[in-house]
Amino acid sequence: MATLRINNVPDELHERLRRLARKRNCTMSAIVLAAVEREIERFEWRERMANRPIVDRGPDETVAEALAEARAERDRQMDEWARP
Repeated sequence: MATLRINNVPDELHERLRRLARKRNCTMSAIVLAAVEREIERFEWRERMANRPIVDRGPDETVAEALAEARAERDRQMDEWARP
């Protein structure tokens, strides 16, 4: 397994990571790895979605709007999870 070292972490961010790790009863490394993995998955998902062909949904846009709202809510919940 590779090692990654991060220098110059702002004190405030370091403290937030420490508090979150303590709340979750895990290491700071576990918190950082989970956050990095989540961000990479989010990036890859958006990249896949951007490369999908456009689908004509016809005149009924309510389904698309409901999906967009559900995705926005999921993103908000993921962001809340990442905050201390």
